[in-house]
Amino acid sequence: KLEKQERTTLKLQKQLRAYAKQIQELTAHPLGVAGAASCLAQDQLSIAAWIPTVLLSPADYKPQSCLGELPELPAYILFLCFRHADHCCDEPRARSLLDAAIDAIKRVMKKHSDDFNTVALWLANTCRLLNCLRQYSQDEGNTARQNEHRLQNVDPQSSCRSLGALAVQLYQQLIRTAEKCLKPMIVAAMLESEPIQGLSSSCPPGHRRSSTAPAHTLPELLQQLGSFRAALDHHGLAPSVRHQALRQLLFLVTGTTLNYLLLRKDTCCWSRGIQLRYNISQLEQWLRAEGLHQSGAWEVLEPLVQAAQLLQVKKVTEEDAGALCSLCTALSPQQVVKILRAYTPAAGLEERISPSFISSRQLQDQYGGGSSQLLVDTSHLFPVHLPFSASPLHLDELCIPDGLDLAFLV
Repeated sequence: KLEKQERTTLKLQKQLRAYAKQIQELTAHPLGVAGAASCLAQDQLSIAAWIPTVLLSPADYKPQSCLGELPELPAYILFLCFRHADHCCDEPRARSLLDAAIDAIKRVMKKHSDDFNTVALWLANTCRLLNCLRQYSQDEGNTARQNEHRLQNVDPQSSCRSLGALAVQLYQQLIRTAEKCLKPMIVAAMLESEPIQGLSSSCPPGHRRSSTAPAHTLPELLQQLGSFRAALDHHGLAPSVRHQALRQLLFLVTGTTLNYLLLRKDTCCWSRGIQLRYNISQLEQWLRAEGLHQSGAWEVLEPLVQAAQLLQVKKVTEEDAGALCSLCTALSPQQVVKILRAYTPAAGLEERISPSFISSRQLQDQYGGGSSQLLVDTSHLFPVHLPFSASPLHLDELCIPDGLDLAFLV
């Protein structure tokens, strides 16, 4: 009985010390700090768990469901809690909050890995939280009012590294998710659809398309790209990150189309080159209409443009060989030779490419050595750059809607 009473006494003393510490925190550091949010110690993990599982549930969270609600609101709420921990000089609380949030984000991403909107939403919020930590740890670029909310006691560098790594991981997952949607559409839209009617009749025998309609058309492909772009805009992702994502997706379109062209002999003819060049021009027109012509996406289309031109140019004389050498600068030697050997002339309209033309001195000088790459590695990801973007928002003006069920947050 004595041992049982001692254990009970120790347990109650431990609880008493915990409550005394909470009272001390509340009296020593009042909650009324401008530009910060606080909750009791036992609710710290509730914040991290609440944000990705409740607020960011695809069915429950709509960033524009409330007038004036920010798509990056979860990031701002997390930063407000981090700021209050900084004000209280409680570095362990600040770190545990962000660590728990990062773990919760990863769990939600694992569950919704194929949902482009969810991944885009979390990527935008991770970037915003990262930028808030950077912005309020320095004076540059802030207004005088924002400098009043600077972090004073907690060094955010290690948290910035963790969030930066998570943001890169989310960007890569975003690209992979979009690629799953695009891959089944590319070949049918770029090579099998026939936007210019009547050209298939000039195809060589055995190369004419079937009468059945292709599974996907170019307008469908452009609509899918447009929906990706709209989702990135909707969730407030930085323009440079949106441009990098679209550039990566157009690299997939170029690489997949070019690989199919190199592997299928029936695609190497003049009429297919005309259709392909027309489809590329539609992609270029879409980029201009969306204001993306200076995003770097235009450049990744160049190998496909040159392949289409290679199918259309004359390939008979030494002069033709010289013009061809100056034309195909973005294609590897093996790709150029492969297309020339697979090329089938239109019956009665063109001469077959002679072996002497392919082995001509100019072509051998230009394409006799160098890269032996034939197929494009469509799984290649360009390195992503996540730029710093300061928020114009003042933290003490942030409005948290009552409908978010955050009664434990002050």
